[in-house]
Amino acid sequence: MAREKPQLETTRLILRLPEAADAPALACYAIEERAFLAPWGPVRPDAYYTEDHWQQQPATQLQNFLEDKGLLLFAFDRENPAQVHGRVSFSNFVRGAFHACHLGYELRRRSQGKGLMHEALEAAIAYAFAELNLHRIQANYMPRNERSARVLEKLGFVIEGRARAYLLINGVWEDHVLTSLTNPRWRPPA
Repeated sequence: MAREKPQLETTRLILRLPEAADAPALACYAIEERAFLAPWGPVRPDAYYTEDHWQQQPATQLQNFLEDKGLLLFAFDRENPAQVHGRVSFSNFVRGAFHACHLGYELRRRSQGKGLMHEALEAAIAYAFAELNLHRIQANYMPRNERSARVLEKLGFVIEGRARAYLLINGVWEDHVLTSLTNPRWRPPA
């Protein structure tokens, strides 16, 4: 499936795949936000926090996108394109009778409380539905993550249940609230 690399622009953000030139900024973002994001994500190897790791990611992420496996978009500041605010990831693409994926996202500490994640997700979801023709996006959050709950609710995600010991987060099996959003304009593949 041939596709152009997405570059989505919002009022304050540019969302795009990582590029090799971004490695210093992405490593800096990962290092600066390591402690802040640790309670909400998996335990990451030390290599994740190096420029070398982020030098390798553009090829990996482009391949995932071209092979219809996933899409990782970093949210860069529109006025200062070297500034990373966070990221949005669509992963575990399943086609066939499902046409669905999982949504993940994170935002640096100083960027929170400004509506930036809502802005980023609104654009990224519109792209995933219109251009990737996904029917269903699943997003799950830990019950204590009230910010995530509010962001997803504002975007129209519907709570479908709760999964016990669902994901290994920061070394602990955490319960998650399961939500989804479906595409009312989904079309059968040509």
